[in-house]
Amino acid sequence: MYFCRSIKGVSVSVKSILWNFQLSLVIAVQPVNSGKILIFIPLLFKTMASVINFPVSPSFVINSQYKTSFRARAQSVGGGDSTVLSSGSIAVNGDPVSREKEKNGALIDVGNGTLKPRVEKKKLVKNVISEELEVLWDDGYGTDSVKDYLDAAKEIIKPDGGPPRWFCPVDCGRPLKGSPTLLFLPGIDGLGLGLILHHKPLGKAFEVRCLHIPVYDRTPFEGLVKFVEETVRREHASSPEKPIYLVGDSFGGCLALAVAARNPTIDLILILSNPATSFGRSQLQPLFPILKAMPDELHCAVPYLLSYVMGDPIKMAMVNIENRLPPRIKLEQLSNNLPALLPRLSVMSDIIPKDTLLWKLKLLKSASAYANSRLHAVKAEVLVLASGKDNMLPSEDEAKRLNNSLQNCIVRNFKDNGHTLLLEEGISLLTIIKGTCKYRRSRKLDSVADFLPPSRQEFKYAFDQVVGLLRVASSSVMLSTLEDGKIVKGLAGVPNEGPVLLVGYHMLLGFELYSLVEEFLREKNIMVHGIAHPEIFLGRLENSSNEFGMTDWLKVMGAVPVAARNLFKLLSTKSHVLLYPGGAREALHYKGEEYKLFWPEQQEFVRMAARFGATIVPFGAVGEDDIADLVLDYKDLMSIPVINDCVRELARDTVNIR
Repeated sequence: MYFCRSIKGVSVSVKSILWNFQLSLVIAVQPVNSGKILIFIPLLFKTMASVINFPVSPSFVINSQYKTSFRARAQSVGGGDSTVLSSGSIAVNGDPVSREKEKNGALIDVGNGTLKPRVEKKKLVKNVISEELEVLWDDGYGTDSVKDYLDAAKEIIKPDGGPPRWFCPVDCGRPLKGSPTLLFLPGIDGLGLGLILHHKPLGKAFEVRCLHIPVYDRTPFEGLVKFVEETVRREHASSPEKPIYLVGDSFGGCLALAVAARNPTIDLILILSNPATSFGRSQLQPLFPILKAMPDELHCAVPYLLSYVMGDPIKMAMVNIENRLPPRIKLEQLSNNLPALLPRLSVMSDIIPKDTLLWKLKLLKSASAYANSRLHAVKAEVLVLASGKDNMLPSEDEAKRLNNSLQNCIVRNFKDNGHTLLLEEGISLLTIIKGTCKYRRSRKLDSVADFLPPSRQEFKYAFDQVVGLLRVASSSVMLSTLEDGKIVKGLAGVPNEGPVLLVGYHMLLGFELYSLVEEFLREKNIMVHGIAHPEIFLGRLENSSNEFGMTDWLKVMGAVPVAARNLFKLLSTKSHVLLYPGGAREALHYKGEEYKLFWPEQQEFVRMAARFGATIVPFGAVGEDDIADLVLDYKDLMSIPVINDCVRELARDTVNIR
């Protein structure tokens, strides 16, 4: 009640000032166990002096680019001697891999399924993450580009007469203990280098293996399916409690679906980038008669034409250009990157010679037919990544079809990308996997134990590109009080060591939480886990037109579903937790309810915080409710015919939180 009265006093005394100066946000924080009150003050037009001097209710105390050469060793699963593509990496095939993982501790014995071994396993994974993967870690995304892909292709396409094989890129490094296996299935090129931009980020979270299909290999599609299937079954036998990830690019998407359909009892997670299941409706169909009749002398021009059909050259050249750079410098770097790609495109004629291209087109046709005939048997989790500017396949329409045909499928659209989505400038594949809640190390997702902290690149992208103008408009400034009562700029008064429970109230639409999370990361390098509404995680808001947006970034930046067990786990691991007892109702308040609390009468989180000796830091906020006026609220919408039926339909399926 004391806190409620103090908030009321501040809202009344500040409101006229906010009206004149258009302030954005004021957040006051009070650590319960120290008796001190801290204040965060984000401003809209930098009128900080006006805020500090305003009268307050007596009951409220103011308180260099690194380039790596491609190196890999590969072995044939089908038996025979190993074939070395280059030196310097780890052999990754069959039983030797299992023995190697046991040797270096990558496998965790979960015992006989009893509770004790499983809990010990999760604690071990959590400790490893905290020790080896720090908040704002350098994931290396953007250090490699399409130039590296083409340079590596020169080395890997050397004919050796060997069969299809797996290789582990040296760039991936050593993964965290307990990491699941990720098998990359390439597109029409067959090189297995399609993840080269993502090797470093993925290498921390997965044991990455890439499938290489030699240029002159003529293994039929069913033979490739059996080849991948044998590896999947062997991996499942060695680690039955772990999921296996199949990342399929174009043709590899058909291969992944075929393997999943034949193995419905194995825990598989499929990531399909512009899958070629739509080959029957693609722009490649008319190429068959033209390529057969084309003289060999003219075939050297085909790869150049395909390179512009397959991907956006501008997006490819933008990969290693920093988004924060001024436009003039970005244009200069782009003008340097584009000419550097042209001489390297000659490699494409060696990657896909005429006979190989004709064979690959036939392979695509059989792969598409095989996968489409078995979609009903796919039980795996599926994430489809669809490009809006795919000039080779109708990927957006195909994503909608797969979303309706598969039992457990979600879609993310990338409207500005071409067919070679994974080789273009954009978002790291690991970020997409994390944001769609597809990363887990056991049969069931654990939002706390499976959480991977955001990298420095994710932090920059989230607050520069996603939050963007909102971040600039709020121009947040934080103030806090030290133990001696001195008010200082920043978060010095907030404990660095957890567990810490930040408890506050939502303003209009809850925009204040972005400033809070960003400032804790920027100033203290502390990850604040927001307890979020379960609707964000249940997937009922999903549709086939979804882009990777704000709700996905909330998960990347530490949001977990509101549940007592998640709060228990976070406090037990000494985390900083952000809790809004008023929930979504407070953020979506009605007209005339500015600065009104919607807290439950019994604050159950207090008992749990006391259980772990957590510091409870209540905070308040002002500003957002004063810079916008509600035109229509829930009561107004319910008085409008037709619209009220839509609102009732949405509310019927919404999860109610006690």
